Amino acid sequence: MVNSYVLIQFMLVDELGNNEWTAFAHIITAVIGSGVLSLSWSVAQLGWIAGPFTLILFALVTLFNASLLSNCHHYLNPRNGDTIINRSYLQAVQNILGHISGVVCAFFIYLNIFKLGVVYTITSASSIRAIKQSNCYHEQGREAACEYRVESYMLLFGIINIIASQIPNFYSTQWLSIMATVMSFAYSLIGSGLGLVQTIGNGKIKGSIGGVATDKPIQKVWLVAQAIGDIAFAYPFPLIFLEVQNTLKSPPTTKVTMLKASRISVFTTTVFYLLCGGFGYAAFGNSTPGNILTGFGFYDPYWLIDLANACVFLHLVGGYQIFSQTLYGIVERWYAEKYPESELLKEFRILEIRMNPLRLCFRTSYVILTTALAIIFPYFNEAVAFAGSVTFWPLVIYFPVELYFVQKKIVPWSGKWVLLRIFTILCFFITLFAFVGSIQGIIAKRFG
Repeated sequence: MVNSYVLIQFMLVDELGNNEWTAFAHIITAVIGSGVLSLSWSVAQLGWIAGPFTLILFALVTLFNASLLSNCHHYLNPRNGDTIINRSYLQAVQNILGHISGVVCAFFIYLNIFKLGVVYTITSASSIRAIKQSNCYHEQGREAACEYRVESYMLLFGIINIIASQIPNFYSTQWLSIMATVMSFAYSLIGSGLGLVQTIGNGKIKGSIGGVATDKPIQKVWLVAQAIGDIAFAYPFPLIFLEVQNTLKSPPTTKVTMLKASRISVFTTTVFYLLCGGFGYAAFGNSTPGNILTGFGFYDPYWLIDLANACVFLHLVGGYQIFSQTLYGIVERWYAEKYPESELLKEFRILEIRMNPLRLCFRTSYVILTTALAIIFPYFNEAVAFAGSVTFWPLVIYFPVELYFVQKKIVPWSGKWVLLRIFTILCFFITLFAFVGSIQGIIAKRFG
């Protein structure tokens, strides 16, 4: 999962002389998150060969697209010869590809923020329910009927975020960024560690070459599609590439430093993902749960499972706010510029927090909408697959290739142009496959 706005908090501290190691830290902090929880299930659907291969393939695609973006930090404007420094992904698209492409790119970026809010609500509610179930199983035994509905927990998450959303602006959320970062590492390490211990306890490695078998071939196809979408959700690091590159010092050139940091980061992330996904599948085989921390392959030690799920919940509260604050700021600045005399902008204070009617109404409505959608479609793996597939191709594949074409003045129908077009088309069909699979899964769960 790409927590690109966690990263910005670290980038505000620019006096330290950022090099490839600080860039590495930024990327690792931004990428490793709740997407790791579904990787064991994804490997289980794909099997011991296709699962790790797909993780490595997405890593290579991610690294390749990062190399394309490395050329876009500095752009020579052909109209006046000025050098433009693109400090963000969206800024690069607007400056190099033009206004219309910028509008389309902005739509997908904001859609990405919104869908993360929905996924975070689903995931956080599952984690609270898992804590309740863990304590119930510990007290009443593993055969007890410890079933709890998630709707009330989603409402709790929504209420917390309605309150937290009244934080005035993004720069007031530094403490949330730090908390979210620590929590994401904690539960990821706990999940992979539990998988390793369970595998050792079993005395064998479970799973098969072909992955989980199904009664109907078409069902296997849809599960494979969802698994690909889940993996895509965990990988689109190029979205934060230019933001990180903008923090680097020269010499050497920021491009050289960033490419080195990218290779180290993608390698580290991929190893981490392979361990998380592999240990979970090795521990549970065909019974691997959709969420490694809430599916109750693990029962003991119950306190450690509770701790891990509490870390997930706290991380997602912070992550929800960090992403949403960016969108809040864009909408509210637009409104203030368009209607500077509006009564909705008049501020008042509640418990020393500056508020205004626009902030109170818009942010509350936004949280209610994401919560409502999560309640209607509370399906973790399908939601993660949808979230991964719906924006992966335009943001991670299409725009970086188009930026490279313009920046490097690639001639149409040249060898490089044809190869990159083939690459773009292949990735489009893979992403479309994952998208259709996620939609089928949501429909099947909702109406099946």
